[in-house]
Amino acid sequence: MIQIAPSILNADFLQLGNVIEMLNSSEADMIHLDIMDGNFVPNLSFGLPVIQQIKSVAKKDLDVHLMISNPDLYIEEYYKAGANSLTVHYETCPHLHRTIQRIKALGMKAAVCLNPHSPVNLLHEIIGDLDMVLIMTVNPGFGGQKFIEQSYEKIGKLKKMISDRALKTKIQIDGGVNLQNIRPLADAGVDVFVVGSTIFAAENPKEMISKLKNT
Repeated sequence: MIQIAPSILNADFLQLGNVIEMLNSSEADMIHLDIMDGNFVPNLSFGLPVIQQIKSVAKKDLDVHLMISNPDLYIEEYYKAGANSLTVHYETCPHLHRTIQRIKALGMKAAVCLNPHSPVNLLHEIIGDLDMVLIMTVNPGFGGQKFIEQSYEKIGKLKKMISDRALKTKIQIDGGVNLQNIRPLADAGVDVFVVGSTIFAAENPKEMISKLKNT
């Protein structure tokens, strides 16, 4: 079953309350929040106060993706702000196993993200501890980018790693998802799709979420 995680980075922040209410009544499975610090990625997004406000009205789980340097400094803060699942980048966590343990000890689901240049075999020693792996299918930092086609091979390798060990780890992707490629990507093994511009640039975002989920 395809799961859709709309990324509000592409939403109209002047209408954020209405956006969250729309997502509450949509077929979206969770709400994806991209946190950028202008350091690890070349962009800034939003921080803890905005997450707290979203949490106060959201009826869907908050899937928080930390595209920041030194995420270990803020794990408890994002939990308190309302994150249900927390994704950290392999590239920013020198003690990744410890980081994952801290996330799970707080009751959140734990995920690790790989940038386009990072191979999946980096996760061989920790894949069994993860609820989800997020593969970036564009370079992180900006929405609306073109899907990196080599990602199919990467997804296949990750799917094999999970299947060979009979794990329940989900595969999530972020970047360039649309109505044309979502079904082939699901067939390749993707479980959860982060979708931004395809949803929020649509004339009817709620209807687009339904189309994506039921393609």
